[in-house]
This record gives sequence, C-alpha cells and structure tokens, in this order.
Amino acid sequence: MLVRWRMDDGGVSAGHEHTKRGELRIYLGAAPGVGKTYAMLGEAHRRLGRGTDVVAAVVETHGRRHTAELLDGIEAIPPRTVEYRGSQFAELDVEAVLRRHPAVVLVDELAHTNTPGSKNHKRWEDVEEILDAGITVISTVNVQHLESLNDVVEQITGIVQRETVPDAIVRGAAQVELVDITPEALRRRLSHGNVYGPEKVDAALSNYFRRGNLTALREIALLWLADQVDAALAKYRAENHITDTWEARERVVVAVTGGPESETLVRRACRIASKSSAELVVVHVVRGDGLSGVSAPQMGKVRELATSLGASLHSIVGDDVPTTLLEFAREMNATQLVLGTSRRSRWARIFDEGIGATTVQQSEKIDVHMVTHEEATRGFRFGATTPNRRRALSWIAAVAVPSIACAVAYLLLDRYLDLGGESAIFFVGVLFVALLGGIAPAAVSALISGLLLNYFFADPRFSLTIAEPDSFVTVVVMLMVAVAVAALVDRAARRTREAQQASRDAELLALFAGSVLRGADLPALLERVRETYSQRAVSLVQGSTGVVAAVGTEPPESAESADTALEVEDGDYWLLLAGEMPQGRDRRVLAVVANQAVGLIRQRQLAEEASKATALAEADRLRRSLLAAVSHDLRTPLAAAKAAVSSLRSDDVEFSPSDTAELLATVEESVDQLTALVGNLLDSSRLAAGVVRPRLRRVYLDEVVHRALVGASNAVEVDVGDAVAMADAGLLERVVANVVDNALRYAPNSIVRVKAAQVGDRVVITVADEGPGIARGSEDQLFDAFQRLGDRDNTSGVGLGLSVARGFVEAMGGTISATDTPGGGLTIVVELAAPKEISL
Repeated sequence: MLVRWRMDDGGVSAGHEHTKRGELRIYLGAAPGVGKTYAMLGEAHRRLGRGTDVVAAVVETHGRRHTAELLDGIEAIPPRTVEYRGSQFAELDVEAVLRRHPAVVLVDELAHTNTPGSKNHKRWEDVEEILDAGITVISTVNVQHLESLNDVVEQITGIVQRETVPDAIVRGAAQVELVDITPEALRRRLSHGNVYGPEKVDAALSNYFRRGNLTALREIALLWLADQVDAALAKYRAENHITDTWEARERVVVAVTGGPESETLVRRACRIASKSSAELVVVHVVRGDGLSGVSAPQMGKVRELATSLGASLHSIVGDDVPTTLLEFAREMNATQLVLGTSRRSRWARIFDEGIGATTVQQSEKIDVHMVTHEEATRGFRFGATTPNRRRALSWIAAVAVPSIACAVAYLLLDRYLDLGGESAIFFVGVLFVALLGGIAPAAVSALISGLLLNYFFADPRFSLTIAEPDSFVTVVVMLMVAVAVAALVDRAARRTREAQQASRDAELLALFAGSVLRGADLPALLERVRETYSQRAVSLVQGSTGVVAAVGTEPPESAESADTALEVEDGDYWLLLAGEMPQGRDRRVLAVVANQAVGLIRQRQLAEEASKATALAEADRLRRSLLAAVSHDLRTPLAAAKAAVSSLRSDDVEFSPSDTAELLATVEESVDQLTALVGNLLDSSRLAAGVVRPRLRRVYLDEVVHRALVGASNAVEVDVGDAVAMADAGLLERVVANVVDNALRYAPNSIVRVKAAQVGDRVVITVADEGPGIARGSEDQLFDAFQRLGDRDNTSGVGLGLSVARGFVEAMGGTISATDTPGGGLTIVVELAAPKEISL
C-alpha cells in the first residue's frame, strides 16, 4: 500500500535564487524489506518512459534478485572509492553527479553515514548539495532512522540505530510516499528469503521482525506521516484563506476561563478526545475589555494539567468571545468544541443568552459540547455586564423607572401618602438609574420624574404649572442628586475598567514573558504573538540585515509592506505584523514584546561571544599547558638520541659491538618515545576538533588486544577469551595500547593483567597493575589532559595517553573509569556495547 503526501513549498523566494532548487522525493518505510528501493526503481522506469533524464547514483539491492533486475535500463554513475584503514569503501560521487547534471538522480539510504575522509559526514548532506544544483533527488529512508523517533524505536526493538537523518530534511521534501505492508506479509517475504539470506532469517524473525515490533513500527510511520499531512493541510488552508472546517482529522478545542472550573473542563475534553484519538487543544480568550482577567497561578495550574495530558495551551485576544473562539477553532480545523455551562442565572439569560448559546448558534459544522461544573450555579454578576449593555440598560431604565414609580404611587399609594412621600418614591427610582451609570440617563430620569411628579401629584394636578416652590425645589434636588451619583458611579466604573485593562495587559505580558522564561526561541515568541493577536504573519526586521525571524504566511519584509509596524526603542529593529491592526493598548503590549524579542537576539549574540571567548581562553590554557608539558618530554628523548648519534659518528672513540648496539637501542627507544608523544598530540587535537568518526562493528577483543601489545614486555598477561564488542577496531587498539603503556610506564615492577568479559548487554575490559595506585577522590582527574597523578612518576609522559583513551572510548559510546586494584595498584575499566543478536 502506498500512502502519498505532497507539499510544494514553492522553492526559494524570488530575489534569492539563481538556480531553481531541485525537488526531494522520499520513499518512507516502517522496516527494512517493505519495498522502498523497489518502489524507487519503479518510479525511475516510469519517468524514463516519459522521456525524463534519470540516473542511478546509489542503489542498494542487498542481494535481492527482483530489485536488482529493475536496475536494467537505468544509467548508473560509478561510486567514489574512499580508502579508510586499509579498506576500500564505495560512496556517492557528488562531483560526478554534478558534472553529469541529470534531471533526476536516485540516491538510496538517505540516513547513511559516509566513510571518514568524505567531504560530508552524512549522505543527506550530499543530497543537499545535489538539490542546490537544481537536480531532483529520489531517496529512501526507514522510520527508525528519523532523529525524533530514534529513542522510541530503540525502546520497542531494543536496537540502537546510530544512523539518523534530521526530521526537518524529510519534512522539507516535496513528496513523501509511505511504502506500507502488513506485518504478516513482511514476515512471509522474510521467510521466503526475499529480504535476508537463509542463514539470517530465523534470527531476524525472532528478534527485530517480531509481529509486535512490526505493528508498532507501522503505527509510528503512519502517525508521523499523518502529522506531516496535517501540517501541509494547515499550510494549504492558510494560503488559500479557507476558514470552513474540513473534517479530515478529529481535533477537540476546549475553552477555559482560568477559573476553578477550568481543570474540570480540560479533563472532560481529554476524555472526549481520547475516545476518537483526537488532538486536544486548550484555548483561553483574553477579553479585550479586560473583564475576564485571571491570575497567573490559576493559568499555571491549567498549563501544567494541559501539558500532563499532552495538550497544547493557547491564549488569544478578542472582545467578542464567541466570534474569537470560533475563528480560532476554524483556524485549527477543529471538529469539536468543549465549553462550560453558563454561570448566569435564568433571569440574566432573558437579557443576554451568554457565550455558550451564542457559540452554539454560530458554530455551523463544529460540534459543541456543553459541560456542567460546580461553578455553573454561582449566578449572574452585574459587574460582568459589558459597558455597552450597561449603557443601553441605563437609557431604558431612564424612561421605564420613572413611569413605574409614577404608576405605583398613583394607583396604589396615592390615598396613603402626601407629596413628600410620593417624592421619595421618585427619588428612589432616580437613584437606581444613577447607579446604573451614565450622567445623561440619570439627568433625563430626574427630569422625567420631576415632570411626572408635578403633573400627577402636585397642585394643580394634571397640569405642568409649578404653583408651589416646593415642587420646583424637589425637581432641582432630584436632578442634582442624580447627576452627582451618576458622576461618582461613572468615575468608579472608569477606574474599574482601567484596572481591568491593566490586569489584561499584565496577563498578556506574563504570557509572553512566560514563553521566554520557558525557553522559547525567537520564532516561537513571534508565533505566540501571531496566534494571540490573530495575525496572518509576524516578522522582526533589522534595518541593516533585513528579516531576522519571521512566522506565518508571506511575512512582511519592510514597514511599508506591513499592516502594523512597531519600532523598538533603539530604532534599529521593527516588529512587523500582517493582519488586523491591534488596538492602542495592544500596541503598548506589543512594544514590550518587541523589546523582549530584541533582548533574545542580543542574549544569543552575547552567548555566542561568551562561547568564543571561553573557547579562546580554553585554547590558550591548553596551549600553555602543552608547552609546559612537552618542553621536557620533547627534550629528553631528543637529547638522548642526539647524544647517541653524535657518539656513533665520533672519530675519536671506537665502540665495541655491544656499545654500538646499546647506543642504537637508545636512539630507537628515544624515537619510539617521540612517535608515541606526537601520536597522542595528534589524537588529542582530533578529539578537540570533533573529527573522530568511529565505525562500530563486531570486534574480537583477542585480536585487538594482541595487536595493541605488539612490542610490549612479557609483563602483560592477557585473558579476554572469545569476548566480542561493538567498537571501532583501530580506536580500540589505541585505547588498549595507551592504557597498557600507562600501566607499564608507571608501575614497571608489577604484572599488568588485561581481562574482558560480557556482563548483560555490555563488554567490560579491565587493565590492572600492582603499582602504588592514586589518591582516593582523584579518579576523574586521571583522564584529564596534562595530568600526572600518583600511579606514575613525574619525570616522563606528557599526560595525554589516558585523556586520548577516554576520548576514543566515549566516541564509541562507551565509558572508562579508574578504581583500586585489590591488594594495591590501579585498575582501568573500559565498558563498551555488546553486539545484538541481529544487526540491521
């Protein structure tokens, strides 16, 4: 079964390309033997049939007859031969491919590690060069070689895959095609001898190719490819401005307020998502009016819970919560939305349906789940009413309350009250309107109340004539009280809104600052800004160098091309946004975020400068240590060799044959010392430069140890049996030679014993002497460069032998340590990996 994903990235942007970059097509497999190479060759023949210029640079048939037959008719570019440690290795000849410059080239096994001495360390780096030349590359890779899945595959199969390829290389391919086959079919193919030779079939079926392993690897491959398809779909929807929900994959969005009920909603949404194997997304809408502020500790609990459940948490800004929430859900291509039931009372819902009801009405294709919680019965809070709704309510009350007060006083209480009592009823109504807020509604209410009071209750009744001064004073006092109370209410409401907006700004600043503190890099911070303010793209631009970082679709490259441009304080950087223009208070927050972004850049620059300074200081320290160490160790053998040679060339003295032989032995010993010293210095420089590239294979320790001990004295006893380790034979030989040389040099009168044995999945090699040993607590310092501790004298040796040994052992994935020898002396312990039953 072939599952295909294609994502055209459009190549390099205009203005930056001279040669159009070639396309990379990858055949992805869940395990060896599924037919990746076979599918690649089949595609090559299809292209040849269409007249395309196709050549094969690297095709690994692994002895499979049907695969090898497909090579007929395809032009092959001979591989380049690389010599390493006396052996010849065939590698991809990049230069030959570039000279031939075909339209399409076949390069098998993308994760392959090149032989030391090649231009590039990895084959995918060779492929990058070919793609940059405008040549299309068709390649193959198994899912276990993807860097992000390497540890997961090791946990399932028990086998460490040391050849990996970065996920970004595979994700950047124009087309990824999954070559899929059922575990049963692959095992049948294996048992028929179509994958490995007959001698390997039984071991493979009982180890790596167990049915459970293959099923897990198949699921991993399908899920990884599904994630890439989902990312490609999101990119396509963004580029084509598609907002309708496409139910290609279940995705559940749960909206939280940060209140006590948030954790209940997240857990309930997680159960809903798990039933359909859906992705869970948690979103918090920060109200633009600041009415829904929430403390950082509350959101911190929600964030911890979301992380523990494998969900992502997003914060977005919007005045209209239902609209903002649904826009986010559609952008995420969500299929289900989870909300908490309203806290509003039944009476409050008469005037305002609430967020939940409005969201349900506007949700269209998105399914909405309403989840009950304990906070749902708390009731309606008047302070939660928006300012626009309160203003409309005030104007309605300005007319309705005086009318109600008049009806109550005239129909029910007129026979019991005089004008003073009736005036009090109107006063209460005016105060109620004033408390709703708004000076104008309160003044209108006072005027209407005064007119109704004078018309219906003051003599002469049913006339607007003011005959008594008391009536005039009553109207004026009501007007003054109404205006005064309304002014106080408005002032308090304004201060409350300012405090709420400040709380909102603080929440947003805490959001962005928290992202930085949690280790977000510059692109992650810009992505957080883009998402929070619903922008199409965000970029940070420096005046002299252009775009420093950008996220989103078609990010602006200059202030003129941006919808919103914010200048950072120093004037050298600009934060550019493409999308709806943020409000004034949001611009203040964005200005702070822009400074944080610039701070990240400067922090990175300072870290790089500090790293360079540290490297220079370390290099200078090593240089001084080296000069101090070798000043003696070079002079001693040189002086001995010089003296011996000068004596032999002297015409004044005639030496006997025994004296001549002794002088020649002195020359040979001095040269051997110089050779060992120079070798260790070169190895130390290779380790420092990071150019040691071990090639791990099955190594028989008996052969390696005896090669390392050629020329050693008879004071070395070897007992390694038939132990086998996964190691680089050349490097392990140097390790054994250096450790044994250290023991012989500094414990010359003792027996040195070399032993090896397999313990579990490790092979332990010990080199023990019976010398004076080292001081307790200095075991780790023993392996530092230019150290001379205890178990040696201070008259010879530059102190690099054990340092080089440690570097080589660690490069092979092993460990080296020192301990006391029972009865006195020093024991060096080297641990390496033992080979698996089957090597893939």
